[in-house]
Amino acid sequence: MPNIKSAIKRVRKTETTELKNISQKNDMRSAVKRAKQAIESNADNKQELISQAVKRIDKASQSHLIHSNKADRMKSKLMSAK
Repeated sequence: MPNIKSAIKRVRKTETTELKNISQKNDMRSAVKRAKQAIESNADNKQELISQAVKRIDKASQSHLIHSNKADRMKSKLMSAK
């Protein structure tokens, strides 16, 4: 544990940011999984789930949690699977 006040604050801030990023990434992954399951089962609300997943992917890409090319690839896979 650091002794300097600013370093202590930095550690706390890093931990909270890390938790927020992990949560956002998990939300994205869950949305993609739900969309894929809806596509496979040909559910009624698959369009809504796909748009929700695309929204989460875009948000993760803007936050630099995933690379923009990976985001484009994931969105392309969802769109071509529908």
